[in-house]
Amino acid sequence: MTSLTSQNDSSSTNSGVPMKFLKDLMLDGIESDIFLDTAGATAIEYGLIAALIAVAAIAAMQGLGGSLSATFNTTSSTMSASAA
Repeated sequence: MTSLTSQNDSSSTNSGVPMKFLKDLMLDGIESDIFLDTAGATAIEYGLIAALIAVAAIAAMQGLGGSLSATFNTTSSTMSASAA
């Protein structure tokens, strides 16, 4: 059974994986900055939370609006019947 690295390869790790292979997997320069920058992701998350709160508030106000309308209609009918 042969190893991925030779015995004379000084750039190999103890696990038998060549160091060049590991370096190829790592990003450097601008690419790593793009993947490590999370400021945009945080802004998007806050935007999604605000949108969810807005949708919940609109749904609650629509339900309350219908109930409030029925209450005013009942009060108006009762007042009209008492005045007549």
